[in-house]
Amino acid sequence: MTLSELFNHDDFINRHIGIDDQDATAMLATLGLQTRAQLVDQTVPAGIRFNQKLALPDAISEAEALAKLKTIAGKNKVNKSFIGLGYYPTRLPNVILRNVLENPGWYTAYTPYQAEIAQGRLEALLNYQQMVIDLTGLELANASLLDEATAAAEAMAMARRVSKAGGNRFFVDERVLPQTLDVLKTRAQYFDFELVVGPAEAAGADEYFGALFQYPGASGQLIDLSQPIAAAKAKGAVAIVAADLMAMVMLKSPAEMGADVAVGNTQRFGVPMGFGGPHAAYFAFKDEMKRSAPGRIIGVSIDASGKQALRMALQTREQHIRREKANSNICTSQVLLANIAGMYAVYHGPAGVKRIAQRIHRLAALFAAGVQQAGLKLVFEQFFDTVEVDLGAQAAGVYQSALAAGINLRDAGNGVLGAAFHEQATEADLATLLGLFTGKTFDVSALDAEFGGDFIPQNLLRTSAILSHPVFNTHHSEHEMLRYLKKLENKDLALNHSMISLGSCTMKLNATSEMIPITWPEFAELHPFAPVEQTAGYLEMIDGLAEQLKAITGFDAISMQPNSGAQGEYAGLLAIRRYHDSRGDQKRDVCLIPRSAHGTNPATAQMMGMKVVVVACDDAGNVELSDLRAKAEEHAADLAALMLTYPSTHGVFEEAVKEICELVHNYGGQVYMDGANLNAQVGLCRPADIGADVSHMNLHKTFCIPHGGGGPGMGPIGLKAHLAPFMASHAVTPVPGAQAGMSAVSAAPFGSASILPISWMYVTMMGAAGLRQATVAALLNANYIATRLAGHYPVLYTGSKGRVAHECIIDLRPLKAASGVTEVDIAKRLMDYGFHAPTMSFPVAGTLMIEPTESESRAELDRFIDAMISIRAEAAKVESGEWPAQDNPLHNAPHTQADVIGDWAHPYSRETAVFPLPYVAANKFWPTVKRIDDVFGDRNLVCSCPSTDNYA
Repeated sequence: MTLSELFNHDDFINRHIGIDDQDATAMLATLGLQTRAQLVDQTVPAGIRFNQKLALPDAISEAEALAKLKTIAGKNKVNKSFIGLGYYPTRLPNVILRNVLENPGWYTAYTPYQAEIAQGRLEALLNYQQMVIDLTGLELANASLLDEATAAAEAMAMARRVSKAGGNRFFVDERVLPQTLDVLKTRAQYFDFELVVGPAEAAGADEYFGALFQYPGASGQLIDLSQPIAAAKAKGAVAIVAADLMAMVMLKSPAEMGADVAVGNTQRFGVPMGFGGPHAAYFAFKDEMKRSAPGRIIGVSIDASGKQALRMALQTREQHIRREKANSNICTSQVLLANIAGMYAVYHGPAGVKRIAQRIHRLAALFAAGVQQAGLKLVFEQFFDTVEVDLGAQAAGVYQSALAAGINLRDAGNGVLGAAFHEQATEADLATLLGLFTGKTFDVSALDAEFGGDFIPQNLLRTSAILSHPVFNTHHSEHEMLRYLKKLENKDLALNHSMISLGSCTMKLNATSEMIPITWPEFAELHPFAPVEQTAGYLEMIDGLAEQLKAITGFDAISMQPNSGAQGEYAGLLAIRRYHDSRGDQKRDVCLIPRSAHGTNPATAQMMGMKVVVVACDDAGNVELSDLRAKAEEHAADLAALMLTYPSTHGVFEEAVKEICELVHNYGGQVYMDGANLNAQVGLCRPADIGADVSHMNLHKTFCIPHGGGGPGMGPIGLKAHLAPFMASHAVTPVPGAQAGMSAVSAAPFGSASILPISWMYVTMMGAAGLRQATVAALLNANYIATRLAGHYPVLYTGSKGRVAHECIIDLRPLKAASGVTEVDIAKRLMDYGFHAPTMSFPVAGTLMIEPTESESRAELDRFIDAMISIRAEAAKVESGEWPAQDNPLHNAPHTQADVIGDWAHPYSRETAVFPLPYVAANKFWPTVKRIDDVFGDRNLVCSCPSTDNYA
C-alpha cells in the first residue's frame, strides 16, 4: 500500500455505510442484478441523472475533519456576553450534558408517535410542560416550539382563530424583542394582518383581535401589565405575554396579570446560546384554547391494562391530518432541548432555580446601585436582569473598553449601553463592569453589604409556588439524577438499540465525530448578535456548508435561517411570493399540490395566504399529468407555485419530473421541491438541474443532524439566482445575499446554528465519492427490503422498471380485509421484536412506508425482514382461525414484563409473545406499557405531572 492508502483518509465512508462489498454483491443477487450501476440505471431516470463528480473535496478522516473544524472554530472570539435580548450564557449541569445532550439514547430517538416505546421521553416532556405551567401560571402548555419569535407568531395566528373581536389588527408592545417583531411582520403580511406597534398602555385604545406584550421589555424595563392586559381584553383581544422564564421565577406570572397565552424561550434553563439555537420555545395557554393551540401536547392516558401511560394528545389538530385547514405547519419541535430545560428544573428544584434567579437580579441590582452612586443615570429603575445606563458621549468609549476587556455589551443607541446579567456572571464580572462604566474601583462585598434593596416593585414579586411537584424535589444528588435519567432512557427505543425504518424520515447514523463539535465553547457560547468580527469561525463554517449544499443541489444560493423542515417550506414559498410581488404579480396566489403530499405542504401554503389546488395522482403514484396540465391552465393567471416532493411521496422517481417543472414554468409558476427525500438524490441528480426553483433540505434527515426525539431540525433552502434576493434576512444582523427589507422567518439570523457543524462534518468526512456511495447504498437497502418482502406483502408503488427509490410502501389493506389484522397491530407487534414501526398510514391509509437508509447493515436489514415475515405468518394464524381475532399476539401487542409474569390464558405461549424469534432474546427491548388508549387520553385530557405514585 502507498502511504496515502495506509492513512485511509476515506475510512469514515465505511463507518457510515452499513453494507460492505460482499453484502452488496449478495443483496444485488437477490434483486437479480450484478452491479450497483445496474440498480441506478433501473431506478433513477437517465434524463435527470448527474453524470459528474460533485464539486466537493475528497473524503478526509474523522481526526482530520475534527482538526480542520477546530481550526475554523478557533477563529471565533468568545467574549463574556452581557448583550441579552433573549439570549444568555447559562450552565448546563454536567450530569445532563453527559447523559442527555451527549447520549445517543436521547438524541437518536424519533418523535414519540409510537408512545409505548417512548415513555421516558414523554415523561421528560411532561416535566417540561409542568415547569412551564408553574412559571407562567396558565393551565396548559405544549411540549415546545421552535424559538420565541415563531412562538409569538403562532400565538398571533391562534389569537385570530379564537378571538371574538372583529378585524385583522394586532397590537404589539413597542418593547418587544426586535427579532420577534421581525418574524411577526413576515407572518402578518400574508395572513393580511395589520400590526400596530405602540406603548403597552395603548393596547386598549382600539379594537384588536390580539395583543402581544414583552415582560420584561427588550431594554429590561419592568412594568405591571395588568392594566394594559385588562384594557385589551375588554375590547375582545387575546392577551399574549412574551415572558422571560428565568425572570418568572421571581416575578408575578403572566396568568396573574390576566394573560390568556404566554410564550418565550427556555434557553436560560441550561441550554447554550449556540449562536442562536436550537432552543426550545415554550407556549402556555388557557384550557379553552387547547384545540386551537399549535404544536404537540403530551397527555396522560391509560394502557390496555388500565395502567397510567403517556402519549401525544389531541393529534387531530395536527397538520398531517388537517392539511390546509391545520392550525399551523409545525412538524418539528425542540424535544431534545425541551428535555434539557425540563431536566435543569428537575436537577435544581425550586430552591435552586430561585437562588439562580435571585443571584442574577442581585448582580444587576448591585450594578445599578454602583453606577447610581457614581452619578450615572439609569434609563429604567425597575428591571430583573438588564440595566440600561445613559452615558451620553462616553458610551462609545465604554463600549470599546469593554470589548478590549473581553466583554460584549448592548449598544442601545443615543448614548445608552445595556448590561444583561445571567447565570454565568460572577462578582469579578460585576466589579469589572462597574469599573468600565464609572472609571472607579468598587469593593463588591462592601457594596453588597450596604445596599439592601432591589429594583423589582413589591407588587410584581411572585408569591405563588413553583415546581412543587415531587419530580422537582427528589433528584438533587447526582446519583439520584443520574439514575432518573437512566430510568427514563431505558423506556425509549432509539437508534442505539435497533433500526428505525420510518419512511420519509431518514433515520440514519448520527456519528459521534459529527456530534462532538456542538459542545465546543467556540460554537456553544457565542451570542447570535455578537459583533461580526467575533464570529469569523461561525461564518466560515456556515459559508462552507452553504458551498457544500450548493454543489450537492445545484442551487445558486442557500439560506440557513429556517430551523425546521416546515420552516424551510415556509421560507421557500415566502421567497416565491416575494418574487411574484416584486414583478407586480400579487394576484399569483394559487399553489398546486399533489394529493400524496405531506400534510405540511398544504398547511404551509395556507399560512402563506395561498389557495391550495390539489392535483391527482395516477395508479402508479405519480402526478397525473393531464390533471396537472388542466389545473395549471385553469389557473394560468394566478398560478404561484407547485409543491413537489421528489422522489415522490410514494417512494418512486417520477420519470416525467422535468416535464412537470417545465409545464409549471410555462404557466408562470415557480417549482418548490420538498427535500424530504433528498437522501435518494445526493450525487445522482440535483433538484436545481431537474427544474426546481427553490427547495428545502432536511439537515436532520439527509445530512445527519439527529432527530432528538422530535427535534431539533434544520431546513435550509436552496434558491435559484432569481429568487435568492428574496430569502429571509434579519432586523438585528442582516443576512448576506438577502435584499434589504426582507424580514425574518426565525429568531436568529442563521437559525439553529450550533447544530450546523454536524452536517459540515458529515459532508467533509464523506467527500464527493462517499456521498454518492451512500445514496446508492440507500437505494440498494430499500430495494432489498422491497424484494424480500414482496412475497409476503404487496409493494404498492414501483417505477417503470420495478424499482423503488430509497423507501418502499407495503400494502396491508388486503391482509386487514382477510384477517382483521390492522397496520396498528403490526406496528405494535414490531415492538415485541425490538423494532420501531415504519411510517404508518402515510401517504396511503392502511400501509407501512419503510426507509432503511444507507447506515444499516445487512444483518440488521435481515432481522427486520425476518420480523416482518414472522408477523405475516402470525397474521395467517389469525386469518385461518387458529388464533382468535381478539386474542392473538398482534391484537395484544406490545407485551410487557408484567404480562409474562402474570396469569396466562392466551392461546399462544409466553415465548411467542416476547421472544418470537431467536435474535430477540439476545437483545430484548421491553415496552414498559401495553397498548395505549388514545380515546381515553383525549376525553380525559391531563397535560401536567400526575402523582409520582402513578409512575412505574
